[in-house]
Amino acid sequence: MEFLKNYIDGSLIAPISGQYLDNINPSTGNIYSQIPRSDDADLQLAVEAAERAFPLWSNCSVTDRSAILLKMAAGIEARMDEFVKAESLDNGKPEKLAAHVDIPRAVSNFHFFATAIEHFASESHYMEQVGINFTTRRPIGIVGCISPWNLPLYLFSWKIAPALAAGNCVIAKPSEITPYTAYLLGQIANDAGLPKGVLNIVHGLGPEIGNAIVAHPQIKAISFTGGTATGQHIARIAAPMFKKMSLELGGKNPTIVFPDVDIEATVKEIFKSSFSNQGQICLCGSRIFVHQKIYDAFKQAFVDWVASAKVSYPSDPKAQLGAVVSKSHMEKILGYIDLAQEEGGRILTGGSRIILEAPYHEGYFVQPTVIEGLSNECRTNQEEIFGPVVTLLPFDDESEVVKMANGTKYGLAASVWTKDLNVAHRMADQLDMGIVWVNSWLIRDLRTPFGGMKDSGVGREGGWEALRFFTEPKNIFIKYA
Repeated sequence: MEFLKNYIDGSLIAPISGQYLDNINPSTGNIYSQIPRSDDADLQLAVEAAERAFPLWSNCSVTDRSAILLKMAAGIEARMDEFVKAESLDNGKPEKLAAHVDIPRAVSNFHFFATAIEHFASESHYMEQVGINFTTRRPIGIVGCISPWNLPLYLFSWKIAPALAAGNCVIAKPSEITPYTAYLLGQIANDAGLPKGVLNIVHGLGPEIGNAIVAHPQIKAISFTGGTATGQHIARIAAPMFKKMSLELGGKNPTIVFPDVDIEATVKEIFKSSFSNQGQICLCGSRIFVHQKIYDAFKQAFVDWVASAKVSYPSDPKAQLGAVVSKSHMEKILGYIDLAQEEGGRILTGGSRIILEAPYHEGYFVQPTVIEGLSNECRTNQEEIFGPVVTLLPFDDESEVVKMANGTKYGLAASVWTKDLNVAHRMADQLDMGIVWVNSWLIRDLRTPFGGMKDSGVGREGGWEALRFFTEPKNIFIKYA
């Protein structure tokens, strides 16, 4: 049994209380490590370390900060196989997904912000005959980064890299469900020469150490990715303290298919947008709207494709889906499938737990599931399931599908599938989403803003947006003599 440790002040240390939490392999249902159950005492150690480190790090040259972050990117890349296996073991996802998406993207996050900070510029405003205004941007201080379990290192690094690049000290909490690659990142930071106390990683439960991070008066900003209810809780604590907040929350994303598409090619892409990472990506399309003209043909092709998908253990090179992240999450997903049938839905394929052969017979595997016959207003189509479950809904015209697509409390992402550029532009303009893909899904340019509308979040991440969030602007005016 391996005991993970917190990373505080440049050292891997046990929790002060000596308390630990079980870390379970979703593919087998077995406990394979223990993680710290950190509390206020561990957090205070991290805050004190960050306070000592901030004057040095914030005044470190951009070139030097960039060089260290590039070394962190190279360090992850050099241990790619180790990180891939750790991510897959922790999360239940296929190793080939971690190898092609999760870990390479973490490398890219550090590399991107290491170079972006060298080109991050502020503004000046010339006032004729009077003087000049110019804006400086300085790091905030100590910031809290709290990341989810679905793309563990991918999203952990997405927050940490810009915060460090901008000159902040970071106290980061990975999900207690998927802590292992964050634990390994502490080793990478030391090898890269990151000064002690600049990055601190504390493990534990959200209501305990997560809550303490949000409430600590010396932590001046919170970047959080996770559920909308948790985001609301964070806002209730952080807003009265006037902390900066970036909240990337839930989604109930529409996929909209027009009748001019190549059905076979589109089905393959929409399978990916629906079921990648077992549907456990906030950007997955869970409501698939298909034009009446091709509804039956699309449904048949899509159901056939989904039914043939292989659900298997993570190291299986032919696995298309792996295990969902935990037993409780599996039960939640299966509960929504039952709810869909109570609401009048018809299961076209899937709908059940899968029992694999030993040693994976107690793993948390769920069939990819397609359901039709539900209204857009039912709970199944309004609430975030965050699993391998999608619904099919027919539509007749643009105005109808826009109304349905926008008809939830969420507004994170959408994909539109059509060969008609006019339709694409009209739809993209009318959808109340932070991100709209046309004839594609999850194509990410790290320079672009990322985030959602309505209950899908507050603020934007990525590119200059992230560097602006992690800095404070100051306007300075100089009068001409």
